[in-house]
Amino acid sequence: MDILKELFLFSAFLILILHVDINGAISGPTHNKVVVCYIGTWSVYRPSRGKFDIEDLDPSLCTHVIYSFAGLNSTDDTIRALDPWQDLSDDYGKDGYNRLVRLKQEYPHLKVSIAIGGWNEGSTNYSRLAADPARRGRFIVSVLNLLRKHQFDGLDLDWEFPAKRGAKRGGIPQDKANFLLLVKELRAAFNKFNYLLTAAFGAGKDTIDIAYDVAGLSVYLDFIHMMCYDYHGAWDSKTGANAPLRSSDVLNVEYSINYMLKLGADPSKLVMGVPFYGRTFLVGNTALSSVRERKLGESSESTGFQGPFTKEDGFMGYHEICLELKNTSLGYTRYWDSDSQTPFAVSGQKVITYDDPESLTEKIKFAMEKGLAGCMIWSIDTDDFRGDCADDDSNVNGHSNYPLLRTVNKAIEQTLEDIERNKINVIPHGETQDDTNNTAMKNNMNYIFVLTLSVIIKIVYCQLI
Repeated sequence: MDILKELFLFSAFLILILHVDINGAISGPTHNKVVVCYIGTWSVYRPSRGKFDIEDLDPSLCTHVIYSFAGLNSTDDTIRALDPWQDLSDDYGKDGYNRLVRLKQEYPHLKVSIAIGGWNEGSTNYSRLAADPARRGRFIVSVLNLLRKHQFDGLDLDWEFPAKRGAKRGGIPQDKANFLLLVKELRAAFNKFNYLLTAAFGAGKDTIDIAYDVAGLSVYLDFIHMMCYDYHGAWDSKTGANAPLRSSDVLNVEYSINYMLKLGADPSKLVMGVPFYGRTFLVGNTALSSVRERKLGESSESTGFQGPFTKEDGFMGYHEICLELKNTSLGYTRYWDSDSQTPFAVSGQKVITYDDPESLTEKIKFAMEKGLAGCMIWSIDTDDFRGDCADDDSNVNGHSNYPLLRTVNKAIEQTLEDIERNKINVIPHGETQDDTNNTAMKNNMNYIFVLTLSVIIKIVYCQLI
């Protein structure tokens, strides 16, 4: 009986090791790519069904989660909580930092970072910090203290944007070199504790050129999160795709990714961002009367309309868009723009450009074929996380909530399978069909071995009881 027990335990141990090796982290996505999920923590203040709290997150759909945002205290050069009541436990606060980090207990695959910066933080204070070695040093010490205290896995830099001028930007040309110095020094400090260091990059060519030493930053960063969205909006005074996969100019996802690779970004560190939101426009009566079939590029007002949850001019989350489209009384018609490979919806003077499962699948296919590290989402709190728009036809893998996030994972898995299938069907130069068959046979034998061990465990278990 003791021998049977030992055989049972040994077999179970082997199965566990093999399962983890073959399928990756048990509690998360089964593919080997990163899915980086940003949470805009102010979403907890949205009304009604739009309110998103940490407990609404499904960590099994993400490999990395990023708490957005912390800020910079410019008086003492330290990282600080932007919403202490929401972020911290002090004075009966809601303890957002620790609540998010504690999810790792149930989902051990998960990496949780904190992001510093964002659009509203501006650029001036970050520019001054990066230019001064002493200030950089104080900042790094404060970051290490925060990561250690709250057990975050890393820091995400969202400086928007180095060397950018204009309203609230305040950049200087030296920011490009100084940002590299800051990242290099953070990397040296982080290596001692195995912390992750990532950064969000603007995707426009003009921003990339003035803000980032791409090859240098690629050396020191674990991942580069490309913000491949906001290419167009009401500020253009004409309708346009928020995140066009392709276009006739440089304002598209394909160009941004290819340009980053050309400048020396490591594809295994480059993460393509996708938006779970759209851009809204109000077109004039002239455009309505002169266009029979609606197309992007119509003249519009310089301010778009708001959604009921996010309440931001020119912006609507996917959870708002899908409800608008589902409400037949609003009279929206969905169109597909073949140039940008994205949908847009029209109702009278209202136009919404956005991404849906169809367009996201095309984007993910592009990223996987480029060999990128994975996909980043801004932001999961605007997915249909409650499943309010679901019907039998729209469910992904039998689930009604998080349709876009589930689409991302499904598209990654499917595209990787297609790539591997194509590799098997193509015999590399110097190999024979027998070599290819032998590889396939080895993979099949591994599967049979695991299956056999499972059977042994069941037999032994029955004998034990």
